[in-house]
Amino acid sequence: MTSLITTSPSSSIQLQEQIEYPNAGVLSKVIFQDQACQYTLFCLAANTEISEHTSTRNATINVIAGKGLLTLSGNNITLEPGIFVFMPANAPHALKAEENLAFLLTLSEKAAGSN
Repeated sequence: MTSLITTSPSSSIQLQEQIEYPNAGVLSKVIFQDQACQYTLFCLAANTEISEHTSTRNATINVIAGKGLLTLSGNNITLEPGIFVFMPANAPHALKAEENLAFLLTLSEKAAGSN
């Protein structure tokens, strides 16, 4: 399930207050989006896995709470509060939430040459 939190370009949101863990799976909330970026809060229940996939856009992950494991281009990265990860467009990645996990995913504008 995905919902949109705000459409105002100059607003302030306390991300901790927006965290809602589902009983199973993933809950995502689009915090803000414009022509260049989309900012989405992801809340994953413990033991949730997102299978390997790619994106045509550059992305960053900012972990807010919990613990997980990101496999990015064959490298394992421990996700825990305070970790920032840059994922280039088209890089294969997968994720497993070892505990309830919350992170802010930012997708930048599409990489040059993609549709």
